[in-house]
Amino acid sequence: MKPGKVYLIGAGPGDPGLITVKGLTCIHTADVVIYDYLAAPALLAHAASDAELIYVGKKGGNHTLPQGGINQLIIEKARLGLTVARLKGGDPYIFGRGGEEAEELVAAGIPFEVVPGVTSAVAGAAYAGIPLTHRDFTSTLAFVTGHEDPTKAGSSIDWKALATGIGTLVFFMGVKNLPMIAEKLQNNGMAPETPVALIRWGTTTRQQTVTGTLATIVAIARQAGVKAPAIIVVGKVVHLRERLAWFEARPLFGRTIVVTRARAQASDLVERLTDLGANCLEYPTIEVVPPENEAPLDQAIRNLAAYDWLVFTSVNGVRYFFDRLFALDLDVRALHHVRTAVIGPATAALLRQNGLRSDIVPASYRAESVVAAFADENVAGQRILLPRAAEARPVLPTELRRMGAEVDEIATYRTRRVTDGAADLLDDLEKGRIDMVTFTSSSTVKHFHQMLPEGRQAELMNGVRVASIGPITTETAESLGFAIDITADVYTIPGLCAAIQAFFADTPEDQQKD
Repeated sequence: MKPGKVYLIGAGPGDPGLITVKGLTCIHTADVVIYDYLAAPALLAHAASDAELIYVGKKGGNHTLPQGGINQLIIEKARLGLTVARLKGGDPYIFGRGGEEAEELVAAGIPFEVVPGVTSAVAGAAYAGIPLTHRDFTSTLAFVTGHEDPTKAGSSIDWKALATGIGTLVFFMGVKNLPMIAEKLQNNGMAPETPVALIRWGTTTRQQTVTGTLATIVAIARQAGVKAPAIIVVGKVVHLRERLAWFEARPLFGRTIVVTRARAQASDLVERLTDLGANCLEYPTIEVVPPENEAPLDQAIRNLAAYDWLVFTSVNGVRYFFDRLFALDLDVRALHHVRTAVIGPATAALLRQNGLRSDIVPASYRAESVVAAFADENVAGQRILLPRAAEARPVLPTELRRMGAEVDEIATYRTRRVTDGAADLLDDLEKGRIDMVTFTSSSTVKHFHQMLPEGRQAELMNGVRVASIGPITTETAESLGFAIDITADVYTIPGLCAAIQAFFADTPEDQQKD
């Protein structure tokens, strides 16, 4: 069989946005993705739905698969005629053993390409506010392994040259050997007062940076509990961090926030909170699925000519309605005579993407506001199609009927409880790792409540702040015993994020967890 092809891909330093365009394309088209411990998990979401994902990570000496086994696995998959994406943290040729893997592929006659990645040395330092070169400080730079091959007879590192001839040093995988590194550099001529920075989990929302000097950094790192993975930056450029630190200065940096929204819809909220610096934990409590019986919706769509109005109360309503419209071999032309109303800007935007401009977008994004917006419309005797969630509130159809309209309320989608992450969520709550939980609908509240062991909600939520997207969600949460700290004034994802940012900015540190 003609062998497939292997792509040795640098996955970048941790921030999934730092992967190259070509690297992302290779992941998307691969039959098999073989990935490391340091490759951002978010990148796997770009793999094809039928791709085989194989974890071969190495963490602190604990190898899921030894390097020889990894080499053999890559070759075996390629010999099956498959396209293999070998995803490696940072850059595959910078202390990533990519060269060894490439040599094995050549020996086995397997075609391959190398897709370089952003190395953690450059990106981690930049995210910590440290430019590795600067004309006022240094024009020389060296990358050094802090963990040489243990099978070698002796060290190949020229410590004298490093200590006296290089302006900036970056050590990879050196946290465990930090005392030795500091000692070697000082013993070979580097001044004890030389600045040093340790950057753990660089470019991620878990980034931790500590600074000191060669003489003090060992004690400082020990006190701060810095562990791998981390890089060590040595040189006068570390001084620039005092002025250039930007990543850790973001308003929500250091905050761990739980997102309970359905995974398929969580990306906007996660991206916005992450951009503000938050570490987002995705624990979806629901998933959005089609109704158990799609026949009523199909019948309503076939009978669209009989309706005067089409009212959408959520993005999901629009999405699932148009999915069925297209499935029935129809398109937006079937709606040419229908006027439309939506509950908010996100719903209006999706409707517009499907070819319709909404006639009504209320100023406030809740069912009562849609009712108020219809006050100027004479809907008596008119037929209104209301495709929405199976378990939606009855306010809207009830009030429209009081106005004399004939309302067909059709279940277009439903929410279903998800419990996959319940054990991990419980562990994070028990260990006090969570600063805030966000609720974006009443259904997320109800299912989150069900995920907590009976009788332990107050204990587990002690000190955890709760943010709600709007008053209806807040009402549901309070009825289930949650103390709400934030209710967004604008009932949208951007509004919720703005309210969270304002809360942490305006609330004294000692009151942010109580």
